Amino acid sequence: MSDPTESVTPIRPDLAGEHAVAATGESGRRPRRYLAVLWMLALAVVGLDQLTKAWAVAVLSDGHRVRLLGDWLTLVLVRNPGAAFSFATGQTWIFALIAGIVTAVVIRASRRLGSLWWAVALGLVLGGAVGNLIDRLARAPGVLRGHVVDFIDYGGWFVGNIADIAIVGAAAVIMVLSLRGRELDGTRAGDGRGRHAETEA
Repeated sequence: MSDPTESVTPIRPDLAGEHAVAATGESGRRPRRYLAVLWMLALAVVGLDQLTKAWAVAVLSDGHRVRLLGDWLTLVLVRNPGAAFSFATGQTWIFALIAGIVTAVVIRASRRLGSLWWAVALGLVLGGAVGNLIDRLARAPGVLRGHVVDFIDYGGWFVGNIADIAIVGAAAVIMVLSLRGRELDGTRAGDGRGRHAETEA
């Protein structure tokens, strides 16, 4: 009968170190990829939002209305002093402040990012918040009082823009992630508690 210890191959310390470095490198690259997705998506939303607003101001300023789906979906220029979809008009500076806070919170939260779908959600939120914040800072009648350019009319119910669409899309993604228990760092809700219980046992 052979000695069972003879079949055990010792692990070389140098190889173990290489495996640890490789694992660390892979885990480090993943958050960087997620951050890249967040920032590229945010920049894309801001760029598309500002380009479409510039088009709306240039083409629709004379009251011209473009019908896309009859009266259900039209393009018409509205300068909105309120929040998304023309909500709470007359409180422009408050929503400018809120947009600034949201931007800061998203940037801070991105440090814990470990999920592709959370990167998508935060990228949409950041892009939407910055898109409308630019209007509030740079458009008439003045800084922190600028009116947001809205031009997508949803059948007379409300008028919005690309930034609003991004924010609503982000809310939908966040809702799904929350229902599925997916945390910002990529883990599932309760995983940490489960591991802690196993350790105590």
